Amino acid sequence: MIDKNEKEILLLNSEKNFKELLEIIESVPKSKRGISIETPERDKNFRDVLMHLYEWHAMLERWYREGMDGDIPFMPAPGYKWSSIKLLNIRIWENYQDVTLNQAIKKLKLSHQRVTDLIKIHTNEEIVTKKYYKWTKTSNLFSYFTANTSNHYIWAVKKCEVIAKALKEIENENFVKTST
Repeated sequence: MIDKNEKEILLLNSEKNFKELLEIIESVPKSKRGISIETPERDKNFRDVLMHLYEWHAMLERWYREGMDGDIPFMPAPGYKWSSIKLLNIRIWENYQDVTLNQAIKKLKLSHQRVTDLIKIHTNEEIVTKKYYKWTKTSNLFSYFTANTSNHYIWAVKKCEVIAKALKEIENENFVKTST
C-alpha cells in the first residue's frame, strides 16, 4: 500500500531540491557563474546542467501529451533507446551550447512550473497506481514525474556543487595571486 501523501511528498521534494539547485548557483558570484570548469564529465558549467534538466522536462511533457492523447510515446526520444541514453544526453548537451546561463535559468523555471502543474492536476491515485494510464505501461506517473523532477534535481545539485566548488577555488586562487 502506498502512502496517500505520495503526490504531496513528490511536490515538496521537487520544490525543495529545485530551490537547493538554484541556491547553489546563486552562491557563486554572478561574474563567475558562466565559467566552464575543466572536467572529463559532460557538464562543464551550470548552463549545461540546467539545459539537461530542461530538455528532460520537455521530453516528459511530450510523453505525457502524447500518452494522454491515446498514443504510446516514443521514449526516451525519436531515434534513441534507453540503452543509448548517453548518446541522447550528448546530443542534448551539443544542442544548447549557445544558450546563456540566464536563458537556461528562465527556461528551466518555466519547464519546472509546467511539470509541477501537471503533477497538481492529478489525484494521488492517478499518480501512484501502476498501469493507470496505458502509456505508462507497467509503471505509473509517479515514476516518470519523480525521475524528471525531484530525483533529477538531486543529480543536478551534486553536479552543481562540484562546479560551484571548482569556481570558488578558481576565485580563491585569483585572490591569492592578486594579493601577493
